Amino acid sequence: MHDLSGIAVFAAVVEAGSFTKAGDKLGLSKSAVSKQITKLEERLGAQLMNRTTRRLSLTEVGQAFYERCRRIVAEAEEAELAVTRLQVAPRGILRLSAPVSFGIEHLGPALPDFMAQHPEVQIDMECADRQVDLVEEGFDMAVRIGRMRDSSLIAKRIAYSRRKVLAAPGYWAEHGKPAHPDELTQHRCLTYAYLQTAQNWEFQDPETGKPFTVTVNSGPLHSNNGHVLAHAAAGGRGVIYTPTFICRSELRAGRLESALDAFDAEPIGVHAVYPPNRHLSAKVRAFIDFLAARFAGPEETWP
Repeated sequence: MHDLSGIAVFAAVVEAGSFTKAGDKLGLSKSAVSKQITKLEERLGAQLMNRTTRRLSLTEVGQAFYERCRRIVAEAEEAELAVTRLQVAPRGILRLSAPVSFGIEHLGPALPDFMAQHPEVQIDMECADRQVDLVEEGFDMAVRIGRMRDSSLIAKRIAYSRRKVLAAPGYWAEHGKPAHPDELTQHRCLTYAYLQTAQNWEFQDPETGKPFTVTVNSGPLHSNNGHVLAHAAAGGRGVIYTPTFICRSELRAGRLESALDAFDAEPIGVHAVYPPNRHLSAKVRAFIDFLAARFAGPEETWP
């Protein structure tokens, strides 16, 4: 069908019993309603109504056509209502992509609380450190960490995370803690594979506030997973420079110990990103608001 509006007008005329009443219901003039019906009949090549000055009646063809039109209009109204309900109340499937470490350490524990608040939302979460194409792969949103490179997406910062130079206490005892980042070139540094500049570690001068970079030597382990690097560092195999959301439990347990705290770089942003839809669905809006509230607060509460 080229135009479904004629079907809706036809069904309204049948149900109202006149062009005038149907026009009042649809917000159209009587002449506009009449033109729609005439146009529909011309396109179908059939007369749907018998018109007299006193009443309207359906032809046999018109009666058969109306039975189908009524179902079409009802389905359309139901579809519109479903969309409206999805926009107003969070419900349906939320497809989410998140980095593996952040998903395990922080989103995993948070999801039960969100699901308790919004029982009509189903979560479909993929944990992957690759940067998915949200539109192409059908994701509603993603959590991404660091600088936002894809300008076609809308990003809302939901948290910050510190980066720390870390190693096992035994490693520091054996090799000595560096007093300046430049001394890291003398250490076994474990590097993260998904960074193009994995060996370039960024710091900030505590006196001037200016950033600077130290190129470290790649040590005995290079991995695309932060937890793997953290476990190796806790086992005394070398030094890592990593966001604290990956290894907070090792830090609190004393299995890892920080160095060069005065040279910490600016905190990195944790962002919720989503395609630039004009109408943000209620389920996505609710999840973003939930994460922002969960991670709000002083630095001690940052992931």
